[in-house]
Amino acid sequence: MRKLGWWALGAAVVVLAGGYALTTSGGAGPRPVPGDCANISGQSDRPRYEVADCAAAQANVKVAKVVDQVGQCPGGGAPYSTYSGPVTLCLIPNFVEGSCYRQDAEAGVRKADCAATEAIRVVKADPGTTACGSGRTLTYPEPAVTFCLSRAGDPR
Repeated sequence: MRKLGWWALGAAVVVLAGGYALTTSGGAGPRPVPGDCANISGQSDRPRYEVADCAAAQANVKVAKVVDQVGQCPGGGAPYSTYSGPVTLCLIPNFVEGSCYRQDAEAGVRKADCAATEAIRVVKADPGTTACGSGRTLTYPEPAVTFCLSRAGDPR
């Protein structure tokens, strides 16, 4: 009986989380599609998803793929971030070549002044795969994109 009680509580949390996700993503609004951008913010247990123009500074993620379950996000490259609501969104950073970013407790990653401590610079954003030399490389298979990164202070 006690086990059933915990299962029921877990099911209620899942239903509430799904309802919360529906509310924060606009409910009956248009379903996100690959290429759409958004601002994800909030605590990891209650993230907020807000549609954003890809050119906007607050657009920190881009929808790579829309799937039914987290396990369906593509493999074989850098790990995708996910956002689950009525569907699961496989997300990649909305990095812009030449721009700088830093870690952010609420959003994960945010655009930053290149002089900021711990900022990283996107040296190259290439559709497909490319060699990045000595910098850090993030490659995603779907859509195929490679980000070449370096510390903002490095003259690469």
